[in-house]
Amino acid sequence: MTTRTYAPSVRVGNWNEDIQLEEDTIKDFLEKRERGELLIQKSADFSAIVLKGTALSVVNDGALHMGDCVQLVNPMAADRTKYFANIDPRDESCLSVNISASKLLAERKIAGTCQVSSSINHKSPYARNTFVIESVDGSPLQSQLHFNQPFCLRTTEDANSNRLGQLYLSSDTLTLQRQAKKSRHQEVLLVPERSFLCQWHVTYLDPQMRLEMEGRPVPANAKVLFVHSKTGQSLCIEEACKVKTMLGFEYEVTATTCLDSHKAEKECNHWIFKTGN
Repeated sequence: MTTRTYAPSVRVGNWNEDIQLEEDTIKDFLEKRERGELLIQKSADFSAIVLKGTALSVVNDGALHMGDCVQLVNPMAADRTKYFANIDPRDESCLSVNISASKLLAERKIAGTCQVSSSINHKSPYARNTFVIESVDGSPLQSQLHFNQPFCLRTTEDANSNRLGQLYLSSDTLTLQRQAKKSRHQEVLLVPERSFLCQWHVTYLDPQMRLEMEGRPVPANAKVLFVHSKTGQSLCIEEACKVKTMLGFEYEVTATTCLDSHKAEKECNHWIFKTGN
């Protein structure tokens, strides 16, 4: 094995090929910089896409409406006791798009099937954690959303850019081939096409009052249950399972109903439709 002991300016061996290789490397670098294909440029585009600020809808009657732009927030755990050394008490988090960095840097837009997670550190209204309530039964825009009324939840759309596609929150029956990566529970995804698998409904929190509250308007900024219409499973925070993203570790999100000893849903199934109020 030979070691190069001379400076690059000394013409020994394949000196002409070495110079040509260095010139080609510089040329490729300049071409990629002009086209915006450098990793540092793509990383800046990543932040511009997923961390673009959005505005939440302001409601005047205290209820949710079709077409409202909202955040889906899971409150922090009431019990702040740390029972295990490697598991901290669940913090407040919001449902977010969890697109892989390689896919986003390659396509430069949020498109295709994407994962979802619950972000702990980025809770301000951004493009990745803001969703729109969309009607599926022909209800007009700005009409009130009622308990047990089916609807779809989709990502926001930017009229001035094609980087934010319309992706719908979806889930399907748990199988061996279709399950969450860490918790192995029912998987929740964002898909580009709307179908029956994308339909959800809101259920009143108190089990003893659900029959009386059926058909009434859903209040904004109040704890409710977000239930998948086909499987009947509630959206759930897997506080024991965290997934790694480009923005840090976030909670895994599944469709799993967790009941306590009183047959009531646990705090991991509680959600708040947060508005601009």
